[in-house]
Amino acid sequence: MNIPVFPETKVALKEKKGLIVGIANDQSIAWGCAKAFRALGAELAVTYLNDRAKKFVEPLAQALEAPIFMPLDVTVQGQTEQVFERIEKEWGRLDFLLHSIAFSPKEALHGRVIDVGRDGFLKTMDVSCWSFMRMAHLAEPLMKNGGTMFTMTYYGSQMVVENYNVMGVAKAALEAAVRYIAAEVGPKGIRVHAISPGPLATRAASGIPEFDELLDKAQSKAPARSLVSIDDVGAATAFLALDGAKLITGDVIYIDGGYHIID
Repeated sequence: MNIPVFPETKVALKEKKGLIVGIANDQSIAWGCAKAFRALGAELAVTYLNDRAKKFVEPLAQALEAPIFMPLDVTVQGQTEQVFERIEKEWGRLDFLLHSIAFSPKEALHGRVIDVGRDGFLKTMDVSCWSFMRMAHLAEPLMKNGGTMFTMTYYGSQMVVENYNVMGVAKAALEAAVRYIAAEVGPKGIRVHAISPGPLATRAASGIPEFDELLDKAQSKAPARSLVSIDDVGAATAFLALDGAKLITGDVIYIDGGYHIID
């Protein structure tokens, strides 16, 4: 019987190059993922939202030894393109993309979906969904030998989660985009994943009302009886970037201790 030989764990992503979008601080899901990618040998480009965020993100980028460190506010025209232009100039290719950003104006997020104004809805969709579609479009020609695209979603896309509101609508659209894009780029060897962690105490989550109650519910009901950590999410996400996961694509990958299977 032939036993498959796997590469050494610490170099499984050696010579792979990836873009990490969404690190805000050391509690960010994107930071957990970036650490896991780097531990497997990948070289990373890291972005930060603005000058205020830079002081929190720069030490983390330095710890990752990121050769590319750039501002990226997806609502600023041209900034997304500038990031990919630099990657093309310095690397000439991209092996994986991690999109871990979402935003909804307070008045849109805290109100009923039926009451959301047009501007709030468009801003929510722009940052939380369309920005991934745009990055996927720009990443596709750089993934010359295949690659992997990741974005972050949440259970509130599939079920009504109290206080998640219009963000659930945006995440549902994001998951649909993942399926369509996966079908479109699959023939080029590019995989696309929506990662759905259980609730995490991140900066982004702080905007959701009664979030502590959501954490307590997840821990008490999940089959694993445990909350997910950013390192748990990072390890599972990094696995999906490996060649061994090349036939997994187009789906929502739950990393939540099984919470999503419980009524």
